Amino acid sequence: MNRENRNTKLDAELIELVPALRNFARHFYASPNDIDDLVQETIVKALANLDKFEEGTRLKSWLFTIMRNAFCTRFGLAKREHVGLGEASEYRTSVPPHQEWSIRGHELETAIAKLPERYRAAIEAVFIQGVSYEEAAKQFGCPIGTIKSRVNRAREKIVNQLGD
Repeated sequence: MNRENRNTKLDAELIELVPALRNFARHFYASPNDIDDLVQETIVKALANLDKFEEGTRLKSWLFTIMRNAFCTRFGLAKREHVGLGEASEYRTSVPPHQEWSIRGHELETAIAKLPERYRAAIEAVFIQGVSYEEAAKQFGCPIGTIKSRVNRAREKIVNQLGD
């Protein structure tokens, strides 16, 4: 098969594999934009290096390897980049305002105080006193699953009260 026919055949097969590339890219990113960028980068690199593709190799595997390597390169670069750290950092306060945390703390205390006794006691034991679930279960004379349920329900009620 001559080179032109081979490349035409590979181009057609590459187009058929775009959905598989998108599915594979979802393993790396959740954002549709990032997925599209990674697929596009993979296709561009594959087309640029089509002459390096060896006959007998599965095109899908070759493309997946290109995609994985492209992702790893991007990931490594992203770890080194400090997005937003430049001139804008000069205008940020170095210490967050104390008042906001103080207010949020009071709101949390109020939300905990409004809980039914069994939920309040469970969440105070586990999170405020630092008792393990096992110890709390012994302290209250109930199964560990009951303590976990009470703590979970207490969290839900607190979140609903705080609106976060």
